[in-house]
Amino acid sequence: MPLFTSLTHSRRAARARSQRARGAAVCSAVVPAASAKPCPFCAIVAGEAPAFRVLDDDAAVAFLDVKPLFPGHTLLVPRDHVETLADLPTEGIEPLFSRAQRLARAMEEGLGAAGSFVAMNNKVSQSVAHLHVHIVPRRFKDGLRGFFWPRGKYADDAEAEAVAATLRDALAAQVQ
Repeated sequence: MPLFTSLTHSRRAARARSQRARGAAVCSAVVPAASAKPCPFCAIVAGEAPAFRVLDDDAAVAFLDVKPLFPGHTLLVPRDHVETLADLPTEGIEPLFSRAQRLARAMEEGLGAAGSFVAMNNKVSQSVAHLHVHIVPRRFKDGLRGFFWPRGKYADDAEAEAVAATLRDALAAQVQ
C-alpha cells in the first residue's frame, strides 16, 4: 500500500474509532467493513432511521437537517451511496441537481424565503461520508454572512489568471 494511501487509511480509521467512542454513527466507507456501522444517510434512505422527509423518489431523498442553520434547512442525498461529487456517476448528476433546484424553489414558494443557499462539502468538513447537498432558506438580514469561512482576494490579475489557467488545464485533461 502506498504511503499516502496508508496514512489516509490510518487517519480515517483513527477518526472512526474516535467517532465510535463518542457513540457517533460512522459511515461504512470510513472504517473497515468488519467493524463498520451503517452510513446514517443510507439508513435514512432505507427507512431504517427516522428523518423528517421532504422528498423521496427513485433517485434521491431529502430530509430536514437535525441541526439546521434556519428552519427548512434540507439535506438532499442520492439513494446510492457515494461519498463525493466526483464519485457520483455522470448519469446521477442531473437527477440530483434537478431535485436541488426544485427544493430551492420550494424554499421560496413554501417557506416564503427570499432565496436559498445551496452548498456541498467534499471530504473537508463533510460530517457524513455520503454525498449531500445543503439547501438552506435565506432571508435578508437573517444573520448569515456570505460563506462560512474567511474570504480573500487574489494578489493581482496575474495570480487570478494563473489559477484559472491551471483549472482550465485540469478540465481539458479530463476530457481527453
